[in-house]
Amino acid sequence: MAVSSETICAVATPSGRGGISVIRVSGALAYQVAESLTSLKLIPRHAHYGPFYSADSEVIDSGIALYFPGPDSFTGEDVIEIQAHGGPFVIDMLLQEILTQGVRLANPGEFSERAFLNDKIDLAQAEAIADLIESNSIEAARFAVRSLQGEFSALINSLIDSIVELRKYIEAAMDFPEEEVDFLAEGDVENRLGEIMNGLDEVLARARQGTIMKDGLHVVIAGEPNAGKSSLLNVLAGQSRAIVTDIAGTTRDTLREHISIDGMPLHIIDTAGLHNSNDIVEQEGIKRAWKEITEADLVLLVIDATKTFDPDTNELVTAIKNVNGNSLNLILVFNKTDLAEHSSVHEEELLRAYSCVHLSAKSGQGIDLLKTALKDFAGLNTTVEGGFISRRRHLDALEKSRGFLSSALEQMTSSKAGELVAEDMREAHLALEVITGKYTSDDLLGEIFSSFCIGK
Repeated sequence: MAVSSETICAVATPSGRGGISVIRVSGALAYQVAESLTSLKLIPRHAHYGPFYSADSEVIDSGIALYFPGPDSFTGEDVIEIQAHGGPFVIDMLLQEILTQGVRLANPGEFSERAFLNDKIDLAQAEAIADLIESNSIEAARFAVRSLQGEFSALINSLIDSIVELRKYIEAAMDFPEEEVDFLAEGDVENRLGEIMNGLDEVLARARQGTIMKDGLHVVIAGEPNAGKSSLLNVLAGQSRAIVTDIAGTTRDTLREHISIDGMPLHIIDTAGLHNSNDIVEQEGIKRAWKEITEADLVLLVIDATKTFDPDTNELVTAIKNVNGNSLNLILVFNKTDLAEHSSVHEEELLRAYSCVHLSAKSGQGIDLLKTALKDFAGLNTTVEGGFISRRRHLDALEKSRGFLSSALEQMTSSKAGELVAEDMREAHLALEVITGKYTSDDLLGEIFSSFCIGK
């Protein structure tokens, strides 16, 4: 994707009335626009206060003008910023004056896009700008700042450097067979590949934290009727969001609530009780419940601890594990433990096989244990170093790269095919470069930057 030669402008602050509003201009005509508006010779990176003039020398407003000559600017081009009073009509008059000078309105994300195309930031840093603006918690903002400062990119580039170094050695050994270096038989190469994979796993763990901080953890509360699912939703939400009665089947549709636990955003979904029903309305609710379970990051299966444990519960546990695809994405929540007298043999079996929490949604006893389990699942209570903001596409690229590295290791230990090892290493390298944008299609770039707000 080539950098446009056109000069662009946009209002960089939210619409409406305020103390000030900021207009950004970037491109070859930026300084000319500044001179026209201020009738001043602007000194780079100095604030100039004075009136802003129209083409017929009428004063539109007064404020501050800043000039950042390229390439030492955010976009890498000449940039000016006009800080005027935050009235919509004033800003519109200034904007119209700028547009008469051969400047066009910027597309969403075009300033960040130009910064990326001019090598001022990489793609992960550009995405972090949008993620910082859209942060929905203090922790998410901290994660985004780490990415914006280049922490995530530095780790990715370090992995790429390690892969390239190992690739160079492997390919050199194949190109010069007379040297009789059997790299496939050398434990050092295998150890180096293992170290790269371990490093990638650490980055992947931190990236998963960042994805949860950005998108939130989708948690589905499931279980049989009258197990206390809606009571659990209410206590987690801190308010009475779901109707709670002693009548089984009160909840017949999905109910969503957005909450935060110690800065971790959660999308909690309460669902209809899972059981065999002849009621058409209940059947639809159960169908929707299974759909949510399939798409959940985590399922909380609520079990009534006061009832005799029966085989149907075991079948429900197995069905949820099979539908969701991973038993690690399931926590068994034994509710009403304040009323339960004892645990069954079946319950003891599940305690050994799954992550379990005992609580009382009614009294609040054990709720802190559930919150800790949720943070453990998200990786926020581990010894993993602080996370950085990341997106689903970053996780996909990291997992794809790890798959190629695993394949390379398998080729080394089984088929002994050097050419295949080198090719897998090359693919692992390219997968990581998609994250920083060194190897990315124009279509993906267009999709990413079009989601940014105008003026960024």
